[in-house]
Amino acid sequence: MTRVNTVLGPIPAEELGIVAVHEHIGYGMPGSELDSTWWKSPEQRYAETVPKLRAFHDHSREYGGGTFVDATGICNGRDVDYYRSLSAKTGVHIVACTGFVGGDTALPFFERASVDYLTRQFVHEITVGIGGTGSRAGVIKVGVSRGGRMTGLDKRIYRAAARAALETGVPILTHLAIDAETAIAIFNEEGLPLDRVLFGHADDGVNAEKTRDTWIAEQGGRVGFDTFGYETELPDPPFWARPRRERLDHFLRFIGQGHLRKVLASADANCSPLGWPGVKGHTVNYIFEDLIPDLRAAGLDERTIATVFIDNPADFLTIQS
Repeated sequence: MTRVNTVLGPIPAEELGIVAVHEHIGYGMPGSELDSTWWKSPEQRYAETVPKLRAFHDHSREYGGGTFVDATGICNGRDVDYYRSLSAKTGVHIVACTGFVGGDTALPFFERASVDYLTRQFVHEITVGIGGTGSRAGVIKVGVSRGGRMTGLDKRIYRAAARAALETGVPILTHLAIDAETAIAIFNEEGLPLDRVLFGHADDGVNAEKTRDTWIAEQGGRVGFDTFGYETELPDPPFWARPRRERLDHFLRFIGQGHLRKVLASADANCSPLGWPGVKGHTVNYIFEDLIPDLRAAGLDERTIATVFIDNPADFLTIQS
């Protein structure tokens, strides 16, 4: 039987429904919970988050349910007890991750951590549970630090992630798909099949031109177009925004090049951002309210849309035993 780790326990991959594969319940840099400028009480966070997840659940009913993959790594506001409560309250499957958004978001405790130590940390969170929650991570997060090239810590995290993925069978998703040559070299050295890696943010407005998305797919990797909705047309767009049509055309071009089975899509939205104001008007529900209608208007049929949002993520998230 196929299975995927969610915060309320493993479920068959066939029950995932439509999947938002790279999202955040609440993301912030280490220490952001102490920043009085953007501090939020648990009640405020709950009031911001529950309506978005309930809307996600309602939208996903026609697809047999919905799954929200929280890509918030260690040190960035991950709160698995909270995720469990939200999942039970809204009916949305939530997948939590182990790993780090990037070496530059890790607390000093981890700066000199060895590959062996990091591997043990990731494996424990996947096979035993995160903290004392008993909830097991379903994916490993890795990332490239600021500057666009992997640091020594980044490389150790990637190598540890590869080893943990091989030992446990869960996949890896990345923050940014730049410096992919270094990442793929590490994964190849460790013997990790590249279809177990989703190279994320291939479509963001800062790095899209530097991302070798077709090359990654040709090597066997999966490619994430997962910043949909961060548009220059927003009232106050973030620096990584991109014109709506330009991103959509990039996505359609990638599919048209024969890479449909390699692509996954998401919005990378924050339900309730921590330590920063977030981007108003952008939620995970962009997938239903804007992206899927745009894909239909562009001529994609329902079978193709299901491949992107149901079949590909189910295959990716399934634990490979």
